[in-house]
Amino acid sequence: MKRLLINGIGGQMGHALVNAIADSAGEFEIACGVDPFCKTEFPFPIYASAFDVKEPIDVVIDFSVPKATEEILAYCVDRHIPAVICTTALSDELIARISEASREIPIFRSGNMSLGINLMRVLLKQARQTLGDAFDIEIVETHHNRKKDAPSGTALMLADAIREADGIAHPYVYGRSEKDRRRAPGEIGFHSIRGGTIVGQHEVRFLGQDEEISIRHEAYSKRVFAVGALRAAQYLTTKENGLYSMEDLVSELLN
Repeated sequence: MKRLLINGIGGQMGHALVNAIADSAGEFEIACGVDPFCKTEFPFPIYASAFDVKEPIDVVIDFSVPKATEEILAYCVDRHIPAVICTTALSDELIARISEASREIPIFRSGNMSLGINLMRVLLKQARQTLGDAFDIEIVETHHNRKKDAPSGTALMLADAIREADGIAHPYVYGRSEKDRRRAPGEIGFHSIRGGTIVGQHEVRFLGQDEEISIRHEAYSKRVFAVGALRAAQYLTTKENGLYSMEDLVSELLN
């Protein structure tokens, strides 16, 4: 049984992880949580700082905010503990630090822990390689009315997959209001919708001459992200030092 530390235990994803672990048939147990603002009572210790943790930990799952990710990364390197980093909106500097830390510990990082979204990344690469540049690409993402960042980290991750397929840094265009110009060849457009309680919808539209192909994913609950994070944690405990992603996990499943 793997002993987990959940960073950001007081948030929505922290609660989703607790529920998913309760259904995981004894694969995992929560050793403790870290969250200086947690108001929920749990049957395990909650610490304000990772460096206060006393329990032995096999792997850390981080669903928090960038500032908290910085501390948990330092803790994991100091204690040589594998880390699954699920926090989004990370700065380029912090992403570089995560990459550097992966030389010392195994790290799994993804902007979206859904297996379906990461299969979508693979399909997008195949679609782009097949369709070429004859099709314009627009991404539409929809989330609940409390989400702050736009476009979503997942939408950016999907666009990055298309860039990787081409080996070209296609320009990203965020919305089209007040631009007063025609669409430029090669650009990838983003459109963000916020409302209600929608967990997450992502659609990538390939718009060609007289035809369209759309690849779409919808999450109906946050449980899919919690289950994906647990799958990543299990995967990571078998790996050497290095930086891993959901694409690595999906590739192993497909092979």
